[in-house]
Amino acid sequence: MKNNHSIQEITAIRTYPVRQAVLRAGKPIESCHFVGDELPSTHHFGYFTANQLLGVISLFEAKNATFEQQKSFQIRGMAVLESHQKKGIGEALVREVETFCKKQKTTLIWFNARTSAVGFYKKMDYEIAGSEFEIKEVGPHFLMYKKI
Repeated sequence: MKNNHSIQEITAIRTYPVRQAVLRAGKPIESCHFVGDELPSTHHFGYFTANQLLGVISLFEAKNATFEQQKSFQIRGMAVLESHQKKGIGEALVREVETFCKKQKTTLIWFNARTSAVGFYKKMDYEIAGSEFEIKEVGPHFLMYKKI
């Protein structure tokens, strides 16, 4: 990817158009709001090229009963516009939140990955925990995690 890009912390509402285009196609913009989006402990990051928002990722401070860590973060709403996928943007966003989490002194990142995205996360050393499961109106997922 060109060097003409930046990753910046953004507001939840700025993530909605990218979330809608990639994760909620054909659904109303309201479906792009996640419970907890506005919490002070939630952080949203956007990948920009020439002031155009191409990808987003959100980080929620959240525990998961599967893991013992006291402080962990959940990735949600990871999305890159289709025309810009497979160009390293998603990986750059994940690396950005990993760096952020290390600064927050957390030791675990977890999320529910769409089955179609499992290979992408495995390349970045995330592991599967448990079996595939269905999220209503979204599709099949796996719980994935990485200790950092």
